[in-house]
Amino acid sequence: MMEGGSRLPLMKYGSVLSLFVVLLAIWFRSPQNTVLDDRLDTVLSSLLRAERKVGVNDARPRVAVGFGGCVDLIVDGVSFLNKIGISHTDQPLHYDYLENAEQLAQSFAYFFAPGAAAERFMINETLFSELVDGARDLPGNRWAVGGNAPVMAGRMATEGCDVLLGGSFSTDFTEVLSQHITVAGKVIDEPDIHLILEYSSGASWGTYTSRRANRYIIHSDAHNPYLDSLEEFAEKLENFKPDLLVVGGLQMMDNFPFNSGEREAVLSRLADLLTSSSPQIGIHFEMASFVDENIVDDLLHHVIPHADSLGMNEQELPNLLSLLKGSNITVLSDPNPRVATVLDQMREVYRILNQRYQAASSGGATSGSKSKGKPLTRLHVHTLAFQAMIVTHGSQWKNTMSATAKASLTANRHVCGSNDIDLSKARLIMDDSFSVSHREGSQRIPLLESRPVSCWDEDDYQICVAPVLVCTDVYQTAGGGDNVSAAGLVLQI
Repeated sequence: MMEGGSRLPLMKYGSVLSLFVVLLAIWFRSPQNTVLDDRLDTVLSSLLRAERKVGVNDARPRVAVGFGGCVDLIVDGVSFLNKIGISHTDQPLHYDYLENAEQLAQSFAYFFAPGAAAERFMINETLFSELVDGARDLPGNRWAVGGNAPVMAGRMATEGCDVLLGGSFSTDFTEVLSQHITVAGKVIDEPDIHLILEYSSGASWGTYTSRRANRYIIHSDAHNPYLDSLEEFAEKLENFKPDLLVVGGLQMMDNFPFNSGEREAVLSRLADLLTSSSPQIGIHFEMASFVDENIVDDLLHHVIPHADSLGMNEQELPNLLSLLKGSNITVLSDPNPRVATVLDQMREVYRILNQRYQAASSGGATSGSKSKGKPLTRLHVHTLAFQAMIVTHGSQWKNTMSATAKASLTANRHVCGSNDIDLSKARLIMDDSFSVSHREGSQRIPLLESRPVSCWDEDDYQICVAPVLVCTDVYQTAGGGDNVSAAGLVLQI
């Protein structure tokens, strides 16, 4: 009894001391940290307010999304390479596709240090199977629904849409999809697997340190490159009557060993589907990581002219622009571009593609073109630091300001793995003000915490830019662009 009684005063004084320490910490807390916290809080509440200005219609929008899908096996990239005995290399090199472990090490190093997203086809099926087996045994690995189409479909279903998904999946795969997703495609025994090597900002591998969090994706698909759900998708599409048609996953064709003429035949069938759809249906094409110039040329002929909306990241934008201007593929671009750089590139893509449309409409189309196509009326670029959209005045796309805000918020939600945004795990890396162009005399726009989405008119379009509350405690980067792009589209249908 005496021992217990003697402890009570100590416990009481200990509690008082703890409270005193907490109060002291608050008292001496850096005013700068308080200002930063207040700033983040204001930006978040303002973005949420902008997002909530527009809701999804009571009648759920109907969206058709193709093509393909996979199961993602997600691992920590550095831990994985160390476990399977792939040592770091002093020769970072670019490869269009991978044949052996040495090329994997060199290719990973090439993108790891700058923190740039990359995706490569592994032509060596035996090695790919060994890599997957090694990843299965790695502690902390995760399995997830993967592929552009299923990920975008999942986000749109979550945000209030009914979705028709084109892809050939196993029954186990379809069972985990939302009840608001209807699958059109063949049933297969084993889905394709994509190996996702995630890494955080500041991660180290040998002498390399990553500048930002990102992922390196390896695949060796057997089903997805052929768009083998296209026929079933087209059959169901007519009765589904979508408000929007989304096309993605075509990077699975990149460097795939098709027989001669096989790839163009597949893309020609896709072009037939796009041209036969009602002109009132919006068509969005989600770009991806392409390194084969021939397939991008095919996309510029068969797919992109029929899309009135495009989505892409900071690597894919300069890549597309370079090819539109007659130059080569840009394998690696600045992973943290300035706003002015991105906006100038977006303006050029918008201008060139619409000039091509006008030339085709006036009779300048090349022989064999399937149709005059559509003008580009929406362009969304998602970067780590900010979201940017160009939308043509008077087009079908509405609520651009709210859509840009929603895309920004979705970036944090997906990468942090939580619908609730925790400001202790977020930071702003966008500049306090930005120039709208690199052209001399261009306007500078300040980032206003109470109105963080900046919108203004130019020529025949509106531009909106929103900062991203960048997640500092990364759960997953893979699928980020698909989630962000899909979320932005939902409010504009």
